[in-house]
Amino acid sequence: MSVEHAETASGGENEALTAESAVRTYPVAPGVRLNVRSGPGTNYSIIRVLTEGTRVPIFCQSPGTTVTGPYGTSNIWDNINNGEYVSDAYVQTGSDGYVASRCA
Repeated sequence: MSVEHAETASGGENEALTAESAVRTYPVAPGVRLNVRSGPGTNYSIIRVLTEGTRVPIFCQSPGTTVTGPYGTSNIWDNINNGEYVSDAYVQTGSDGYVASRCA
């Protein structure tokens, strides 16, 4: 089995897999404009703000500043792009723990 092709359990057909298709996106809490920071904590600078209704990929996660948001209190920060982090307390992952690998 190669990285490019995998056998599906349901139909037995080959599907192309890419790094992009393997990354799941998660919704940001409704009615929230979320600060994107340069690192995993509130002490890092805000580099942009996500608009309401945004979905974000989570490439990896890091511990950082503890934040309370719509989805509880968490010290987990989600890496959504190179050098861009958001607090997991504002992202609906369906879990109170890590849903992706830890950032290196």
